[in-house]
Amino acid sequence: MSKVCQITGKKAMVGNNVAHSNKRTKRKFNVNLFSKKFYWVEQDCWITLKISAAGLRLINKIGLDAAIKKAASKGLIN
Repeated sequence: MSKVCQITGKKAMVGNNVAHSNKRTKRKFNVNLFSKKFYWVEQDCWITLKISAAGLRLINKIGLDAAIKKAASKGLIN
């Protein structure tokens, strides 16, 4: 499975490591992802989402059902 948040759509970015001599080498900035189980009251079931810390904050703010509907409208969740 890819390293993409299922709620916010965040994914890894590419940047540079910059040495003291100003030499640059490519590196990846990964997302703070983890798998979390949620109880979805509207569907009366447990679901497992691969979410970022920002996605978890969004779920806490607007609720699981609203966050899932928002992500589905963006095409992040089937």
